[in-house]
Amino acid sequence: MSSTTEYTPPKVWVWNKPNGGRFANTNRPTAGATHDKVLPVGRHPLQLYSLGTPNGVKVTVMLEELLALGHEGAEYDAWLIRISEGDQFGSGFVEVNPNSKIPALLDRSGPTPIRVFESGAILMHLAEKFDAFLPTETAARAECLSWLFWQMGSAPYLGGGFGHFYAYAPSKMEYPIDRFTMEVKRQLDVLDRRLAESEYLAGPEYTIADIAVWPWYGGLVKGWNYGNAAEFLDAQSYKNVVRWADAIHARPAVKRGRMVNRVQGDPAGQLWERHEASDFDTKTQDKVAPATEA
Repeated sequence: MSSTTEYTPPKVWVWNKPNGGRFANTNRPTAGATHDKVLPVGRHPLQLYSLGTPNGVKVTVMLEELLALGHEGAEYDAWLIRISEGDQFGSGFVEVNPNSKIPALLDRSGPTPIRVFESGAILMHLAEKFDAFLPTETAARAECLSWLFWQMGSAPYLGGGFGHFYAYAPSKMEYPIDRFTMEVKRQLDVLDRRLAESEYLAGPEYTIADIAVWPWYGGLVKGWNYGNAAEFLDAQSYKNVVRWADAIHARPAVKRGRMVNRVQGDPAGQLWERHEASDFDTKTQDKVAPATEA
């Protein structure tokens, strides 16, 4: 469907009305806190404030993988941040992430708490802290970080571009959907060609590159992201991406990580907050106020 109304941008843009769409009530052109709210702190060294979106899943998968390797220092509390209710604009959250985006991590394992924001930075911080999932050999490390930063640069086209206009915008518009569909399919082709020659993105070993890319593009080909987008994009035709996505999904730590801070889909796959490993058995939904997110 094409737009029938021609839009002429003003000389100076002024925010004077909501822009529509699912997240219109939290979108604004300014930064900073909108209200005072102290973040909760649990007993573990790592405090995660997040939501089970692709960017949040990166970090919970990483933490569960570290715990599966026996790194007891990776024990964490995962607190639910309800972005549709504006939790990310609370004063405590803004102190940890001035950009007001999930996920945000507070590393309290040392004498002075360290804040880490941006999911790629969190993955690197944890990989270096525990010497895991990040190659040390120069060429392999460069390959891994190249794919990690590829994801950080590409995801806005997938989420903010394709996902927004295809699934969340208040009306369907042909031009932006075509534009971002073309780019997402190009990105899937990039991944498919790489995975035709390599078991994982950085080579034969599973790394933070895979942990970063999988929730976005693995979730896309698995049919989890943006409604029927997988069919629309003919995602199953990217055979190597599908093979890779299935292999990662089969990992027990990935299954656990995908559950944490998830508030949508099958209730059996949701763990709104995670404070102990036993929470995967007992769940914590009865301890947390109801929430819904995309």
